[in-house]
Amino acid sequence: MDAALLLVLGLLAQSLCLSLGVPGQRRPTTLYPWRRAPAPSRVRRAWVIPPISVSENHKRLPYPLVQIKSDKQQLGSVIYSIQGPGVDEEPRGVFSIDKFTGKVFLNATLDREKTDRFRLRAFALDLGGSTLEDPTDLEIVVVDQNDNRPAFLQEAFTGRVLEGAAPGTYVTRAEATDADDPETDNAALRFSILQQGGPELFSIDELTGEIRTVQVGLDREVVAVYNLTLQVADMSGDGLTATASAIITLDDINDNAPEFTRDEFFLEATEAISGVDVGRLEVEDRDLPGSPNWVARFTILEGDPDGQFTIRTDPKTNEGVLSIVKALDYESCEHYELKVLVQNEAPLQAAAPRAERSQAKVHVHVQDTNEPPVFQENPLRTSLAEGAPPGTLVAIFSAWDPDTEQLQRLSYSKDYDPEDWLQVDAATGRIQTQRVLSPVSPFLKGGWYRAIVLAQDDAPQPRTATGTLSIEILEVNDHAPVLALPPPGSLCSEPHQGPGLLLGATDEDLPPHGAPFHFQLSPRLPELGRNWSLSQVNVSHARLRPRNQVPEGLHRLSLLLRDSGQPPQQREQPLNVTVCRCGQDGVCLPGAAALLAGGTGLSLGALVIVLASALLLLVLVLLVALRTRFRQQSRGKGLLHGPQDDLRDNVLNYDEQGGGEEDQDAYDISQLRHPTALSLPLGPPPLRRDAPQSRLHPQPPRALPTSPLDIADFISDGLEAADSDPSVPPYDTALIYDYEGDGSVAGTLSSILSSQGDEDQDYDYLRDWGPRFARLADMYGNPGSEQGARWDHGAREGLSPRAPLPRHRGRTA
Repeated sequence: MDAALLLVLGLLAQSLCLSLGVPGQRRPTTLYPWRRAPAPSRVRRAWVIPPISVSENHKRLPYPLVQIKSDKQQLGSVIYSIQGPGVDEEPRGVFSIDKFTGKVFLNATLDREKTDRFRLRAFALDLGGSTLEDPTDLEIVVVDQNDNRPAFLQEAFTGRVLEGAAPGTYVTRAEATDADDPETDNAALRFSILQQGGPELFSIDELTGEIRTVQVGLDREVVAVYNLTLQVADMSGDGLTATASAIITLDDINDNAPEFTRDEFFLEATEAISGVDVGRLEVEDRDLPGSPNWVARFTILEGDPDGQFTIRTDPKTNEGVLSIVKALDYESCEHYELKVLVQNEAPLQAAAPRAERSQAKVHVHVQDTNEPPVFQENPLRTSLAEGAPPGTLVAIFSAWDPDTEQLQRLSYSKDYDPEDWLQVDAATGRIQTQRVLSPVSPFLKGGWYRAIVLAQDDAPQPRTATGTLSIEILEVNDHAPVLALPPPGSLCSEPHQGPGLLLGATDEDLPPHGAPFHFQLSPRLPELGRNWSLSQVNVSHARLRPRNQVPEGLHRLSLLLRDSGQPPQQREQPLNVTVCRCGQDGVCLPGAAALLAGGTGLSLGALVIVLASALLLLVLVLLVALRTRFRQQSRGKGLLHGPQDDLRDNVLNYDEQGGGEEDQDAYDISQLRHPTALSLPLGPPPLRRDAPQSRLHPQPPRALPTSPLDIADFISDGLEAADSDPSVPPYDTALIYDYEGDGSVAGTLSSILSSQGDEDQDYDYLRDWGPRFARLADMYGNPGSEQGARWDHGAREGLSPRAPLPRHRGRTA
């Protein structure tokens, strides 16, 4: 190759007048890029230097490439330099030049795949640095070597093709690249299939890499995926190589029909139940599970004329699930024989073999059960006149038992009757009213009343049917219209004055038994028609006017009102009309007699009733006030008289005490507090010695007071009865003393009240606290006083109060 290069360089040097030096020595080519041919008639220009070629991956470095010279100076008097990529630009240091000889050297290994050529600039200067020649271009071309293997773009190529595809069907394409020079054989690639793992069913184009089928026989059910090993080589197939894989998947087609696993299936179903599964029908299909070519569809061809069965497909198992959509009846049919066809969701390929078990027989045996009764008409709608009396027939709501082979009786009862209006015959289902239904019942919705009736058989496990009874309450014209409250106002005495009096009517009946209303002056009084006129305004109002001039004052009219019901109801109703003298504007003049005659619309009877009611109410109020005042006076009068500062109204309540520990005859005050619980001993009661002989007979028991206002009277009567009763102590006895016996553990009253004697206490300071405390000072302060002597004498004699019952209980001040 060196000889060829030298030959090429020699030819170039000869054509360019370059000096090659001594043959046989390794010297770079000498170029005179600045030499110009004499041409006196033309402008001189520099020579164009052809590119210099050098192979990549050169191992012997530094390697001389070329020598440049200038013919303007002698050798040694010119300084040469180069600039550009590979010298002073990246990649730096690839090339260098001897500045005195002009030799250019390669200093690094070249890689054509990185940089395929370098463009440099050469300069010639004198020793003083002045430019001898204009800069010239120097191009170095890197020659390619096959130093790169080809590479596939993917490690694995994928493709899909339908099973049974015809030969030549395109599957996929393999692609590869080579980094070497595409203009040389170093990048000339060729594809091939190294291995298919079976029969040669695929081929690859060695130039394009396209993979196609080459013969028939692709069957997904046999082999679903093919794995090919591919190879690519450069140098037109004789150079460097690389490998990859191609994964080819066969897409399923419906080339296998579904088949039943058996010719017959035997199932059982319960009657009178719908929406339940009876059983499953198993099928087989070799196509891809989950695809339309595998999914089964079932059709009932025969044996189900009423559409009582349906078959759905289980998406997981592809089985047919037989279910009941309409309840079966054992009495109608005990056994069903269904003919069922199975097919795929997708159509079967024409070349696919036909299935041997595409149809099967399904036997369904019906089991008998106790069925609930069935109402002949449900819901049952009927109508009834408003206000129907008790015992009115509403309907016969009967049912029948579908279990014809079982003799059973039915019974009827109510389940929902909110007004308790209906009565149901338990044996026949006859329904009648048991009272009158209120027309304002909250359960009457839109004129309809709803009830629920039950029918039940008498089987060991009874079944019940529910029936709805809807009763329309027909409106009856049983109310006559009445005048509405008339508006306040008066009529003008002149016919042409004022707007007249607008009258309205109402009716409790619902349409069509109400409006329009007919207004008429009473036919019984012909004179009304001569003086008054009625004109219809709308369906519910009419206007009253005088025909002639009528006198001022109150006029009593009589109207006949009639509704539009069938039959119509009418009522004659009085009407009081006030007539006044009016001005030009139709308004009553001030001071007119009509203003003093009363109001419009109320009859004399109504006025009398109102006045009598007010008078009666006034009398009742006066009676209540008198009674209340009398009771307050009785309660304020009290049982004892005394000054306003009487201590008995201002002291605490004290309990009564007996005659001491040895006194067993003391009176039990609790019996007087509870007179109803008093139990009298047998025989005559013990008599009091001071009781008058004329009143020895006991008084009859008295009734307890019914209100707090009667307590004062009750106590007063009780005191009088106690004073007259010889068997009890008198109530009005101030103090009763008795002998308590000897050895009493209780001390005197003085020992109870104070640790010192009464005579040692000074209570005179209480007199300074007011009249109430002065009374206490009189009782306890001075032993010589009347009150003090009385209390002290009782204490020294060993006597004890006999516990009189106070007339009333006081409150602390």
